[in-house]
Amino acid sequence: MAKNEVRSKPKRRPFALKQTGRTRRIVHLLLLFVAAIIVVDALVGDRGLLAMLRARREYDELGSTIARARAENRRLRDRARRLREDPAAIEEIARRELGLIRPGEKVFIVKDVAPSSQGARSSASPSPPSPPPDR
Repeated sequence: MAKNEVRSKPKRRPFALKQTGRTRRIVHLLLLFVAAIIVVDALVGDRGLLAMLRARREYDELGSTIARARAENRRLRDRARRLREDPAAIEEIARRELGLIRPGEKVFIVKDVAPSSQGARSSASPSPPSPPPDR
Protein backbone atom coordinates (compact mmCIF):
# COMPACT_ATOMS: atom_id res chain seq x y z
CA MET A 1 0.00 0.00 0.00
CA ALA A 2 2.86 2.36 0.63
CA LYS A 3 3.93 2.11 -3.00
CA ASN A 4 0.41 2.90 -4.24
CA GLU A 5 0.24 5.98 -2.08
CA VAL A 6 3.52 7.35 -3.43
CA ARG A 7 2.37 6.82 -6.99
CA SER A 8 -0.94 8.54 -6.46
CA LYS A 9 0.61 11.71 -5.06
CA PRO A 10 2.65 12.62 -8.19
CA LYS A 11 -0.49 12.33 -10.32
CA ARG A 12 -2.23 14.98 -8.21
CA ARG A 13 0.68 17.44 -8.29
CA PRO A 14 0.74 18.15 -12.04
CA PHE A 15 -2.99 18.79 -11.90
CA ALA A 16 -2.42 21.24 -9.01
CA LEU A 17 0.41 22.96 -10.92
CA LYS A 18 -1.80 23.39 -13.97
CA GLN A 19 -4.52 24.91 -11.79
CA THR A 20 -2.02 27.30 -10.18
CA GLY A 21 -0.66 28.40 -13.58
CA ARG A 22 -4.15 28.92 -14.97
CA THR A 23 -5.18 30.83 -11.84
CA ARG A 24 -2.06 32.96 -12.04
CA ARG A 25 -2.76 33.77 -15.69
CA ILE A 26 -6.36 34.70 -14.92
CA VAL A 27 -5.21 36.96 -12.06
CA HIS A 28 -2.64 38.63 -14.36
CA LEU A 29 -5.27 39.23 -17.05
CA LEU A 30 -7.71 40.55 -14.48
CA LEU A 31 -5.08 42.94 -13.05
CA LEU A 32 -4.16 44.07 -16.57
CA PHE A 33 -7.83 44.73 -17.35
CA VAL A 34 -8.31 46.72 -14.13
CA ALA A 35 -5.13 48.70 -14.81
CA ALA A 36 -6.36 49.46 -18.34
CA ILE A 37 -9.68 50.71 -16.96
CA ILE A 38 -7.87 52.93 -14.44
CA VAL A 39 -5.61 54.38 -17.17
CA VAL A 40 -8.58 55.08 -19.46
CA ASP A 41 -10.48 56.70 -16.61
CA ALA A 42 -7.43 58.81 -15.74
CA LEU A 43 -7.22 60.04 -19.32
CA VAL A 44 -10.87 60.49 -20.24
CA GLY A 45 -12.79 60.67 -16.96
CA ASP A 46 -14.41 63.72 -15.38
CA ARG A 47 -11.17 64.57 -13.60
CA GLY A 48 -8.91 63.00 -16.20
CA LEU A 49 -5.97 64.39 -18.11
CA LEU A 50 -8.04 65.59 -21.07
CA ALA A 51 -10.51 67.39 -18.80
CA MET A 52 -7.62 68.99 -16.92
CA LEU A 53 -6.02 70.21 -20.17
CA ARG A 54 -9.36 71.59 -21.36
CA ALA A 55 -9.90 73.37 -18.03
CA ARG A 56 -6.38 74.83 -18.14
CA ARG A 57 -6.97 76.16 -21.68
CA GLU A 58 -10.29 77.74 -20.60
CA TYR A 59 -8.55 79.22 -17.55
CA ASP A 60 -5.89 80.83 -19.76
CA GLU A 61 -8.55 82.18 -22.15
CA LEU A 62 -10.55 83.65 -19.28
CA GLY A 63 -7.40 85.17 -17.82
CA SER A 64 -6.63 86.92 -21.09
CA THR A 65 -10.26 88.08 -21.36
CA ILE A 66 -10.04 89.55 -17.86
CA ALA A 67 -6.75 91.28 -18.73
CA ARG A 68 -8.34 92.85 -21.83
CA ALA A 69 -11.37 93.99 -19.81
CA ARG A 70 -9.10 95.54 -17.16
CA ALA A 71 -7.10 97.39 -19.84
CA GLU A 72 -10.36 98.67 -21.38
CA ASN A 73 -11.55 99.80 -17.93
CA ARG A 74 -8.26 101.71 -17.36
CA ARG A 75 -8.60 103.37 -20.74
CA LEU A 76 -12.21 104.38 -20.09
CA ARG A 77 -11.39 105.67 -16.58
CA ASP A 78 -8.57 107.75 -18.03
CA ARG A 79 -10.86 109.14 -20.73
CA ALA A 80 -13.57 109.98 -18.16
CA ARG A 81 -10.97 111.72 -15.96
CA ARG A 82 -9.70 113.72 -18.94
CA LEU A 83 -13.24 114.75 -19.87
CA ARG A 84 -13.87 115.93 -16.30
CA GLU A 85 -10.57 117.76 -15.82
CA ASP A 86 -9.02 118.66 -19.19
CA PRO A 87 -10.71 121.43 -21.21
CA ALA A 88 -8.63 120.55 -24.28
CA ALA A 89 -10.17 117.07 -24.35
CA ILE A 90 -13.67 118.53 -24.18
CA GLU A 91 -12.83 120.99 -26.96
CA GLU A 92 -11.41 118.20 -29.13
CA ILE A 93 -14.61 116.17 -28.83
CA ALA A 94 -16.80 119.23 -29.43
CA ARG A 95 -14.88 120.04 -32.62
CA ARG A 96 -14.77 116.48 -33.91
CA GLU A 97 -18.26 115.19 -33.07
CA LEU A 98 -20.35 118.36 -33.01
CA GLY A 99 -18.48 120.38 -35.65
CA LEU A 100 -18.10 123.41 -33.38
CA ILE A 101 -15.57 126.18 -34.09
CA ARG A 102 -14.13 129.03 -32.04
CA PRO A 103 -15.22 132.58 -32.69
CA GLY A 104 -13.07 134.14 -35.41
CA GLU A 105 -12.09 130.85 -37.05
CA LYS A 106 -12.86 130.27 -40.71
CA VAL A 107 -14.20 126.99 -41.98
CA PHE A 108 -13.19 125.69 -45.38
CA ILE A 109 -15.23 122.84 -46.79
CA VAL A 110 -13.36 120.81 -49.37
CA LYS A 111 -15.38 118.39 -51.43
CA ASP A 112 -13.76 115.52 -53.24
CA VAL A 113 -15.20 115.12 -56.70
CA ALA A 114 -14.61 111.72 -58.21
CA PRO A 115 -13.59 112.03 -61.87
CA SER A 116 -16.19 110.56 -64.18
CA SER A 117 -15.12 108.09 -66.84
CA GLN A 118 -16.13 110.48 -69.68
CA GLY A 119 -14.46 113.46 -68.06
CA ALA A 120 -11.20 111.55 -67.80
CA ARG A 121 -11.35 110.51 -71.46
CA SER A 122 -12.34 113.91 -72.78
CA SER A 123 -9.45 115.61 -71.06
CA ALA A 124 -6.99 112.97 -72.26
CA SER A 125 -8.04 112.85 -75.94
CA PRO A 126 -10.02 115.45 -77.88
CA SER A 127 -12.16 112.93 -79.81
CA PRO A 128 -15.74 113.93 -80.59
CA PRO A 129 -18.55 112.25 -78.63
CA SER A 130 -20.07 109.22 -80.28
CA PRO A 131 -23.59 109.59 -81.75
CA PRO A 132 -26.51 108.00 -79.89
CA PRO A 133 -27.38 104.48 -81.08
CA ASP A 134 -30.30 104.02 -83.48
CA ARG A 135 -33.36 102.41 -82.11
